[in-house]
Amino acid sequence: MSGRLAGRYAAITGGGGGIGRAIAERYADEGARVCIADISEEAAAQTAAAIGRGAHACQLDVADLASITSFAAFTESRGGLDILVNNAAIFDMAPILEITEESFDRVFAVNVKGLLFTLQAAARQMIAHRRRGAIINLASQAGRRGEALVAVYCASKAAVISLTQSAGLGLIRQGVRVNAIAPGVVDTPMWTEVDALFARYEGRPIGEKKHLVGKAVPYGRMGQPDDLAGAAVFLASDDAEYVVAQTLNVDGGNWMS
Repeated sequence: MSGRLAGRYAAITGGGGGIGRAIAERYADEGARVCIADISEEAAAQTAAAIGRGAHACQLDVADLASITSFAAFTESRGGLDILVNNAAIFDMAPILEITEESFDRVFAVNVKGLLFTLQAAARQMIAHRRRGAIINLASQAGRRGEALVAVYCASKAAVISLTQSAGLGLIRQGVRVNAIAPGVVDTPMWTEVDALFARYEGRPIGEKKHLVGKAVPYGRMGQPDDLAGAAVFLASDDAEYVVAQTLNVDGGNWMS
């Protein structure tokens, strides 16, 4: 690897598995110290141990402001962040007439509120240290459009794109770049849950929806977590110094903007 992130300290929320783990591994390959922040302390610790090279774990529940404060204190004690990847998210779906307040509140607490206040804590730290910081939010192609069964999740990811634009404009003069990545369909453990929900609401056999969405991607397959890692390195690196408030589609051609 080129060492494009050498000497930098990066935290990846939801870093215990899936896309977050793939980004953490690539960041370590590029020379960064990485903090694996995850609601599962066990998953975070296992991922940090597997990465080695100074990687360490931190328990973080982004839906809990006290947990975000503790996370910020932890990263401050390690020298302060240069990079944050806001990857933690959850999924739910239901027909419009069956959406519950509980589901709405839970999805927005993690995907929107948690992302915003983790971003805020990291940005404050970067500014206090006078760092040229980079914050990368994980949006989704779901944030680019509506879906009949996925209204709340789509709305939450549309909010991520909007917050990326606003935070990008609001923080760049203080030296913090904010951008986002919008994945398409990615083969992670979350897709087992997604497939099961589609099976329930569309009357499909388990596995069929996953097969169909993968086949429909112009590239010809579902994405893999590693497919997102290169974009995450680019947006965190000096090569993206003039990229501000953008959401980069990394989806095999599913969405063009």
